[in-house]
Amino acid sequence: MRLVIYQLDGRSIWTLYNEKALAGLGRDLPSTGRLSPDGVEVALVAIRRYRALLDGWAAENVTAAATAAVREAADGPAFLRRIRDETGLTVRVLTGEEEARYAALGVIAGQPEAQGVVGDLGGSSLELVRLTVVGPEAGATLPLGPFALGAPRQLDIDRTRRLIDAALGPVAERFATRSFHAVGGAWRNLALFHMELADYPLHVAHQYEMSRADALDVSRLVARQSRGSLERMQGLSKKRVETLPYSAVVLDALIERLGVERVTISAFGVREGLLLDAMDPAVRARDPLIEGCEALTAARGATADLGAALEAWLRPAFDTLDPVFGDRDPVLLAAACRLADLGTRLHPDHRADLAFEQVLRAPIAGMNHAERGFLASVAFARHTTAPNLPEAATIARVVSVERRQRARALGAAVRLGCDLSGRNPRLLERSNLSVHGGRLILTASRGWEDMLLGEQTAKRAQTVASALKLKLELG
Repeated sequence: MRLVIYQLDGRSIWTLYNEKALAGLGRDLPSTGRLSPDGVEVALVAIRRYRALLDGWAAENVTAAATAAVREAADGPAFLRRIRDETGLTVRVLTGEEEARYAALGVIAGQPEAQGVVGDLGGSSLELVRLTVVGPEAGATLPLGPFALGAPRQLDIDRTRRLIDAALGPVAERFATRSFHAVGGAWRNLALFHMELADYPLHVAHQYEMSRADALDVSRLVARQSRGSLERMQGLSKKRVETLPYSAVVLDALIERLGVERVTISAFGVREGLLLDAMDPAVRARDPLIEGCEALTAARGATADLGAALEAWLRPAFDTLDPVFGDRDPVLLAAACRLADLGTRLHPDHRADLAFEQVLRAPIAGMNHAERGFLASVAFARHTTAPNLPEAATIARVVSVERRQRARALGAAVRLGCDLSGRNPRLLERSNLSVHGGRLILTASRGWEDMLLGEQTAKRAQTVASALKLKLELG
């Protein structure tokens, strides 16, 4: 059971409050076909609390939804009537196909360009759906949640694997994929555990990637452990020790049966899919990374239109450079420009470090870990020419040397634009930055040279030129 309160800033989704209760509603479904009586009581206490927390909220801003356990239980309708009678909430029961679709939309909410297959593992079911360039296709629901497979009994790996293979057999070819997007708290916990094993320094689950070999290794390690061993392992949730081995075996089977080569963790799922689906189509089409960076900076009271003006000013120069992120370069340029004023209200002696830290771990969707490290490095270089990043080892782990060099150049260029214009977007229109024939060329409109191309501007421009290994030309 979970209550999440969101704030929407255009296309960006921010979690303001998140509370959960592990009720285990589907614990008894395989044996009785009914909800767990203890789970029902835990759930009702949680829902009554959630309803009290939402006192005063408009009804149209509250969505209550139930998934597989309630959908499949013989006493599911009675449980929903109790919720309505005791809290006034009318709960929408998602069909298996709806659950799969919303999980896929949730992945898109966090990674718009995602393709491959989405797997959303809950307590009672697994939803699979393929993502294509035009969006999610029709999905499938399989009885492969931990409770459906036998949890909380001690895991019998061979028996459980036979059950999983039997369920996957009819759909394995349909959902064959190299890229698998894993949704759900259990798999997220496996990823966090893998970070511990790999000594991975950036503990951000969203968009964390595991190779086929790594995902198989961590799944098989967890599946073989006793409950006592799991409770002692650093990085694993103690509340999931009964179900996590089952979730690990499901992931293992999916990787092998579907031909998966890369597993990407999505912190977004059904809830965020519901939010995305309710957005106006024009809003839904926007980029969540650019919108998130703009919202993050706007919260600091910065100039609203500076980011877009900087993007327009820098694009002619940076579009001529060899891309370091392929077709993602323009999006990252736009996002970096929206972060230009992130340090506005921070102490000048600490702006660079604090801006770096905020970007590196900001709950902004639409970027992978390499892009996150890149933008954090840009934010640092926007405020200082110091060569040493605050977490150099972390950045070196996720961002290549070439990309780190480009981050220094882009941060310096954002700083140049801000200082040349005094953060006034209109003044940027009086100058031009371009790259041509091994030269970085900065010019001002006629009559504006002495006001825009002074000593400080020349110094800032030289920093950009040096980072790009170009000669500077002012005119």
